[in-house]
Amino acid sequence: MTVADVVCVASWNADLISKVARPIARGETLMAGDFSISPGGKGSNAAVAAARQGARVALLARIGDDDFGRMGMDLWHAEGINTTHVEQVAGERSGVAQILVYEDGDNSIAVYPGAGSGLGARHAQAAAALLAGCRVVMASCEVPAEATLQAFQLARAAGALTVLNPAPARPLGDEMLALVDVLTPNESELLLLAGETHAGSTDQAAARLLERGARAVLVTLGAAGCRLYQASQAPQSIPGRPMAVRDTIGAGDTFTGALAAALARGEALPAAMQWANAAAALSVTRHGAIDGIPQLADVAALLG
Repeated sequence: MTVADVVCVASWNADLISKVARPIARGETLMAGDFSISPGGKGSNAAVAAARQGARVALLARIGDDDFGRMGMDLWHAEGINTTHVEQVAGERSGVAQILVYEDGDNSIAVYPGAGSGLGARHAQAAAALLAGCRVVMASCEVPAEATLQAFQLARAAGALTVLNPAPARPLGDEMLALVDVLTPNESELLLLAGETHAGSTDQAAARLLERGARAVLVTLGAAGCRLYQASQAPQSIPGRPMAVRDTIGAGDTFTGALAAALARGEALPAAMQWANAAAALSVTRHGAIDGIPQLADVAALLG
């Protein structure tokens, strides 16, 4: 039987990355200074991050039987990630993300999910034994909600922790939030999820999501670090680390994957967020999502 510490309900896509000086206006054509194709997808990135932090990782995913799909399988095998529950479908395209990276390191992304849009509850049900035996199940909003909901239900029933990165942000029902042990939005995602639109409402937005059932809300704040909210407890903040930023692609995925790995090895949530914060800081010092994801030794060295 397949055994894993962390199971990821995973999105997969190939990143098509163009580097441009600034955001492009509607109807404008801008020459790119560089172009590359690399592995991507929030779920896949987070899975790689967890694996590099020492966790035994398995995937639930659905990809196309095409060159981009084979790129994913090659990556996961190289990272030691179990692909028993990855469905590779003939005649369907794998997901693609078109990414514009600007000179200041920020980016804009358009994602086409491809075969991943067909991931559903049946895939989680087929992996019920795997989900029952793991310690952490993580997912993002790049995969269909029914797949995540079923996986979280099975995980919770077996006593595993659940981690949800709600990106790209979309409304989350109370049934889903009640199954989330740790929600990891960035600040804009947090405000959208809570229905807050005015500045300075982070505390109120987090409180609203806790009231609706999430057990913890861990907000990533970019260069400012992160902030943890739990019911009946004072918020806990960790400052950001000054780093030479190359680009921010995959920083949030690295945070979530490193957090899941730390929780899976038994770290308490405040300690796990220290590991996640350091891993995300390291990830922005290199170009691209996969190349930026650090190893466990790198994070340990940064934490001293």
